[in-house]
Amino acid sequence: MAERRERRSPQLTTAEVVRTEQVTPHMIRVVLGGEGLADFACGDFTDHYLKLQFPVPGVEYPEPFDLARIREEYPREQWPVTRTYTVRRWDPAARELWIDFVYHGDEGVAGPWAASARPGSLLRFAGPGGGYAPGPEADWHLLAGDESALPAIASAVERLSPGARAYVFLEVEGPEEEQQLKSAGDVTVSWLHRGGERVGSRLVDAVRDLEFPSPNVQAFVHGEAGFVREIRRYLRFEREVPRERLSISGYWRVGHNEDGWQSSKREWNAVDEAEEARAAH
Repeated sequence: MAERRERRSPQLTTAEVVRTEQVTPHMIRVVLGGEGLADFACGDFTDHYLKLQFPVPGVEYPEPFDLARIREEYPREQWPVTRTYTVRRWDPAARELWIDFVYHGDEGVAGPWAASARPGSLLRFAGPGGGYAPGPEADWHLLAGDESALPAIASAVERLSPGARAYVFLEVEGPEEEQQLKSAGDVTVSWLHRGGERVGSRLVDAVRDLEFPSPNVQAFVHGEAGFVREIRRYLRFEREVPRERLSISGYWRVGHNEDGWQSSKREWNAVDEAEEARAAH
């Protein structure tokens, strides 16, 4: 008889809501704290992300909360829903973790949760992961994204060294969604108002129209997968920016929720990898 494998539950952190803030009409900031964050830590990346676990309404889970056990014993439709969000800020002294949520009414899972969150509400998550931070070796920095990338871009801008040069392009629905970004760097921020246009179209045009100060650029481009791919191709094949100087990924894709996007993301990325391999030959 085959030996049964031991279940391994992902390491989860449980935090509680300290307060919430309506940053813009469509952006809600949830500040987490509590004893559950006593051992939490973020590293040097500015794009740290968390895998948030949202319970299915009406489903009661065993305590202590064990995700591996839940996935083994509960039907799939009762598993907690996972959504990926970027850390806006981690303050270890205050033991406060900021997460910004885009909110469009009852649409989705995470936005409505953030809108209804109250002090004492619990949130479980895995992480953090991450892989990017602005480096001193670049002559200048290019950061471009939509609302989903705004927290990571704002974090990166705050991390820039005094005088570090950066061009930042952020696409939002309208002027009411703009936020003030603080930095010690020499930063030029361009807010692009989408209106009724396709997500990312203004970002693609803005990056193409930018006169590069030098070829030695480090770029961070994240958001909707369609425009991210267009900018990636421009930077890699027209501007010939080395791969190691690029942090580029689709956070989401029009017409897909996170589950659908994650299940197709590998195939989507394979197209880019094949294209790059052909160009190398």
